[in-house]
Amino acid sequence: MEYQRDEHRVHLILYHLVWTPKRRKAVLKDAIAVDCRQLIEQKCAEQGWEIVELAIQPDHIHLFVRVWPSVSAADVVKAVKGLTSHELRERYAVLRKLPSLWTRS
Repeated sequence: MEYQRDEHRVHLILYHLVWTPKRRKAVLKDAIAVDCRQLIEQKCAEQGWEIVELAIQPDHIHLFVRVWPSVSAADVVKAVKGLTSHELRERYAVLRKLPSLWTRS
C-alpha cells in the first residue's frame, strides 16, 4: 500500500469499520447483501474513498477503507450507514420491521 502525497503532507489513512444490524439479526443475505455491497461501493466511489476490503456477513459488515486525512471514521460510518439504511429499508419490507437497520455504535 502506497502513501498518498499532496502539496504539504504524506499520509496513509485506513479505517477498519465493523457494524451490525439492530439486535444482530442475520438479515444481510442473498439480494439484500448484494444490494448492500453495491450501495457501499457506490458511496465510497462518490466520496473518493478506496475500498481495500469489504466483507458482508449475515449479521455484520467489515469495511476496510482508505480515505483522505480530512475524513474521520465517523464521517465514513455516517455516510455509508445512512445511505444503506435508507435504500435497503425502502426496497425490502423485511427490514422495515426492525426499529432501525443498524445499531447505534
